[in-house]
Amino acid sequence: MQTPRLIYFADPMCSWCYGFSPVIAQVRQTFGRALPIQLVMGGLRPGTDQPATEQGRIELKVHWEHVHEATGLPFDDSVLDRPGFLYDTDPAARAVVRVRREDGEAALLFLRRLHHAFYAQAQDVTKPEVLADLAAESGVDRDAFLADFETDDLKHETWNDYATAQQVGVTGFPTLIGGPNEEGRYGVVTRGFAPADQVMSVLHQWLGTEPEPAARP
Repeated sequence: MQTPRLIYFADPMCSWCYGFSPVIAQVRQTFGRALPIQLVMGGLRPGTDQPATEQGRIELKVHWEHVHEATGLPFDDSVLDRPGFLYDTDPAARAVVRVRREDGEAALLFLRRLHHAFYAQAQDVTKPEVLADLAAESGVDRDAFLADFETDDLKHETWNDYATAQQVGVTGFPTLIGGPNEEGRYGVVTRGFAPADQVMSVLHQWLGTEPEPAARP
């Protein structure tokens, strides 16, 4: 039987993925290398070439407020008010794929850093220079990152991720899939945001492990 793993379909500019980032961190902390996580970029809005409309910005801000209410995570929506802002998710996703080339674990941490930069710090993560600075924070050589960023090879690798998500029927993010089971099949852990206790319960049941008892007050 193959070693169980998780496949995580996410996007750096998906607000519910931002809300889910502490859950993924808890999964990593609890299971570590015993349950590796394969990160796949889902492709939320790749290739958007029209600036966000006023109505679109209002709808996004309302949506982000819902995520804040559900998760308590901070939001700074001023990035949406920048003139000509394009909600193109492809550059940030490509940046994650570039970091993933060097280290899959580092890519998970980088994804969380991008979420925080965009949603909590209002950084424009559609800009290559912003992404390069953030990648450098994560230990990636800035010049090498920029040299690769516009290459066809990296673009194709990123769009292959999107194609993978479509082929397996992923229609929303975050989506977390686990497997293989004894029959070699994979199953959905969560399709969309779910709180940590729900996700951890599913994983413990699947792996046949016991959650650690809560610490006494």
